[in-house]
Amino acid sequence: MYDHEHAAGDGLSTVLGGIARTLQAEPDVESTLVAIVKAAVDHVPGAEHAGISLVEPGHRIRTVAPTSDVVSTIDELQYRTGQGPCLDAIAEHLIFRTGDLTAEQRWPAFTPAAAETGIRSMLSYRLFVSEHTLGALNLYARARDAFSDQADDDGRLFAAHAAIALVGAQTEARLHLAVENRDTIGMAKGILMHRHDIDDTQAFRLLVESSQTANMKLQLVAEWVIQHRREL
Repeated sequence: MYDHEHAAGDGLSTVLGGIARTLQAEPDVESTLVAIVKAAVDHVPGAEHAGISLVEPGHRIRTVAPTSDVVSTIDELQYRTGQGPCLDAIAEHLIFRTGDLTAEQRWPAFTPAAAETGIRSMLSYRLFVSEHTLGALNLYARARDAFSDQADDDGRLFAAHAAIALVGAQTEARLHLAVENRDTIGMAKGILMHRHDIDDTQAFRLLVESSQTANMKLQLVAEWVIQHRREL
């Protein structure tokens, strides 16, 4: 476990270096997300729970890899009311910390219901690489004023490493998907070429025309051809 005393003894940079190597060794996006929230709870002083609010295409935000049900509950309150520290961290590119949700005035539609969960302190960091915002890393605690200035600073450095690991995992996943799509389309073209005695260009054109006619993605059309190749 990476606790604050360990960080103080061995040096924060050493601890963060170990965390970064662990995150980058994860095999996929989901595993990276789980590793990030676990390391956040282990490393940031005061944190009891953690989760990531991930920005998806269309600016939709959803919670991923929550360490407990209370994380999902509080995040859903933020999304439903349109208020809360994680949404402000994403929108305003800042860190937001609150030490007592029962007395918090910044998010009046969110905080009363959030306080009913028993959580009192929250700390939200924007996850970003360059100008690209990935989402927010959110930390939660039942104690009032659970997050000190030192926790704030430590978490800021941790969030930077987490963002780099996450964007790397996402990039690798997109590359794997691109290769899989290319292979699937290539196989479908081969089937059409063999069945209809046509060349590569004609087979690809047939796939594109079918995609447009059926209003389906080219990848799905290719998968259909492969699945139904004996019927063609």
